[in-house]
Amino acid sequence: MADSKSDMKFEIVVIPVSDVDRAKEFYGRIGWRLDADYDDGKGFRVTQFTPPGSGCSVIFGKNVTGAAPGSAQGLYLIVPDIAAARAELLGRGVKVSDVFHNEGVYLGPDEPYIFGRVRVSGPDPAHQSYRSFASFSDPDGNGWLLQELTTRLPGRIDSTVTSFASTNDLASALRRAEAAHGEHEKRSGGQRDENWPDWYAEYMVNEQSGKELPK
Repeated sequence: MADSKSDMKFEIVVIPVSDVDRAKEFYGRIGWRLDADYDDGKGFRVTQFTPPGSGCSVIFGKNVTGAAPGSAQGLYLIVPDIAAARAELLGRGVKVSDVFHNEGVYLGPDEPYIFGRVRVSGPDPAHQSYRSFASFSDPDGNGWLLQELTTRLPGRIDSTVTSFASTNDLASALRRAEAAHGEHEKRSGGQRDENWPDWYAEYMVNEQSGKELPK
């Protein structure tokens, strides 16, 4: 019997809040899309928001979770530019931590995140993907972290699908392809490559899927 896998798309995170209207104002203010707000008038209410460029949404409301308000922690938002994302949130009136990174020490006194309990001030010195962070909380204390990602590690995406979460992601991929193609033309004696669209496409698809890049 052939091995088959059913799609299992992670699309909803439930966050516990004490005041639905206050949470709705907060997530609307930071620029997230309001998808639904249903109240049956009998003690049940569900509100759904989606962050820009995200395939996953959050819901909160009344009688949608038994978790204590503010207990959702370690919720990650992947961004292509940590400084720009932080500045946007600050401009929307959100209190956001300074950008921080980890330098190989994991045990310490700081608020935990995926690299432990030591937060070193400033972005990752080498500006590596996955290594720079900033954190903020909603009015109930549910904890969010911004994580900068410019290039995904091989194998971290579906190799049969090429997609970009935002115009910034697509523009960054095009710039990397342009730079690599420029080197390709130099190696070819400086001749214009009439098939550059095909070269760009192969480069961008292979980069996302972790396959060997065109030479």
